[in-house]
Amino acid sequence: MANRYRTLLGAAAGVAMLATAAVAPAQASAVAPVSVTFAAAEDVFVSQAEPAKSFATATWVSVCGTACGSATAGQRAALTRFKVTGIPQDAEDVKVTLDVVSARTTDTTVSVRPVTGAWTEAATTWNTRPALSAPVIGSHTGFTTGATAKLDVSSAVKGDGTYAFALTGTDATTTVLMSSRESGDRGPKLTVTYTEGTGEEQTDGPLPFTLAGTAALRASAKKVFAHYFSPYPISLDNQAPAGDYYARNYLKPDGESGKHAAYGGLLRDRPLGRDPITGDYALADLKTEVRQAIAAGLDGFTVDILSVTSAQWTRVQNLVKAAEAVDPGFKIVLMPDMNGLSSVDSAAFATAMAKLAASKSVYRLADDRLVVAPFKAEGRTPAWWSDWMKTMETQHGIKVALVPTFVDFNKYRDAFASISYGFSNWGSRSPAANAALTTNIDRAHGMGKIWMQPVSVQDERPNQSIFDEAGNTENLRATWKGAIDGKAEWVQLTTWNDYSENTQFAPSRNAGWTYLDISAYYLTCYKLGCPKITNDTAYLTHRVQPVAAEPSYAQTKLMKLRDGSTAARDTVEVLTMLTAAGKVSVTIGGTTQTYDAPAGVSAKTFPLKAGTASASVTRSSAVVAKVVSPYAISATPYVQDLHYRAASSER
Repeated sequence: MANRYRTLLGAAAGVAMLATAAVAPAQASAVAPVSVTFAAAEDVFVSQAEPAKSFATATWVSVCGTACGSATAGQRAALTRFKVTGIPQDAEDVKVTLDVVSARTTDTTVSVRPVTGAWTEAATTWNTRPALSAPVIGSHTGFTTGATAKLDVSSAVKGDGTYAFALTGTDATTTVLMSSRESGDRGPKLTVTYTEGTGEEQTDGPLPFTLAGTAALRASAKKVFAHYFSPYPISLDNQAPAGDYYARNYLKPDGESGKHAAYGGLLRDRPLGRDPITGDYALADLKTEVRQAIAAGLDGFTVDILSVTSAQWTRVQNLVKAAEAVDPGFKIVLMPDMNGLSSVDSAAFATAMAKLAASKSVYRLADDRLVVAPFKAEGRTPAWWSDWMKTMETQHGIKVALVPTFVDFNKYRDAFASISYGFSNWGSRSPAANAALTTNIDRAHGMGKIWMQPVSVQDERPNQSIFDEAGNTENLRATWKGAIDGKAEWVQLTTWNDYSENTQFAPSRNAGWTYLDISAYYLTCYKLGCPKITNDTAYLTHRVQPVAAEPSYAQTKLMKLRDGSTAARDTVEVLTMLTAAGKVSVTIGGTTQTYDAPAGVSAKTFPLKAGTASASVTRSSAVVAKVVSPYAISATPYVQDLHYRAASSER
């Protein structure tokens, strides 16, 4: 749902709703419309006159007002629920109707309203009904025996998910409708009509350019995946962010009974929080992350498979399920982690991968080979991988295209060449270490292999006492440049959500969508050529402390700069994407400086100072972009925190 999803992603609330606000439909498409119908999963009616009685076996549902049958308390209402699947993310001109068949001819009016409270067909009575106080979203007047009446519910259905509705009336005459238990298959149905996305403009959202539609981006042979790390989903316990597991145990030095006290807490950042939701919250959150990735232009996730038996394995399976439910065109690349799977035998490993491969969301090449891109592939010998691939083919009928992701590409590339479709490496996280990325790409191409280039933001690991100097967004821009200049076939964003290493691109507390927004520009350059800047935008990045600042908390382990990294620096960076040249005013710790920024993309750094940071861009005396960082800079941090914060003028 091309234009709508971009503005509604942040409003996801469980499997029931992404949002309830009506949004103007996209421009009409020349593509023929598609209609999909979903039968009711449950339906029942309740009667005020018989408040404790269940009508779960009735072959009809009744709707009537409070004076129904001349009774002073005779109201009847119907409930129905649907599960919607398979609606494309880039669907346009979407219309959704609730279709009901009348059992009688009546000149009555029935209204429909969304239901968010819990109920079941078998157990619901008038006394146990959910609240029916939501605003009316559609209505229909006049019913004819055997005819179908359509009530427009487009404003409440925002894509795949589970949706429940109540049918209510004000008439004293009863409206009788067929239920799903009626033998003629004339129960309530939900009809979704849409046109396939055309690849035209996808959003008017907060980017400095117009991001191409999903169809156009996916039509490119070049693919961009993000590395999904299963230990850090949106929520670990479905609690409000102020007191959830992240807040209680990962972000506090004394969390998890003090096991992370030596390094000031396990994490410095976390996923964007949300309020508790009903239903299968873990699956709903994974669907949200899939939608977030699609909104950023990504083709899929490379999923780090740490186990084939634990809770992490369950989360991997649910991620595949979430991708298939949201949009099967969003692909999951299997990335078994050979650190975590070092003791799993070949047969069990093959069975597990074959189970995942049954999903149409798992990535295969055009020739139907299953893509498997093991992290630290050198953890097993080439002979072991060769035997495993034979097992996959002979025992499970699956041919594998192996794309090893090495920790040390140059040491192992030759040994793996004969069994590999392509190569990748995990890469480094500083500009100095990413100064000559085309060398490895050229080597892979010279061996006849495709290359998956790692693109990264930063890397700071409190629990490992080490960090890389990313240089604000310099490392991000350098790694994208390497992928583009080297003509890498695929890109892997490392990572989507490994908060323990602070490498995340995912929308987070400390950066919002900023790194994904910046990356969307370079992703477009990589796939389609650099787009025209149409919206003046400024991005601000900085740490919240000088690198050498001592924390006030009694940490016993502090991070040290990794060998080979760019030298540590204390800077605030302003990255601008401008439609025309402008004057930039930067204020850091109360000191203001100005400079002239050219049209297009440019970056400039300034010394970090305690206090606040902001920047504004003016042109012809008018402010065209302004960004104020919400993160205060302190010379005396509570714990050592070297994670770069980020803010955008457009979010």
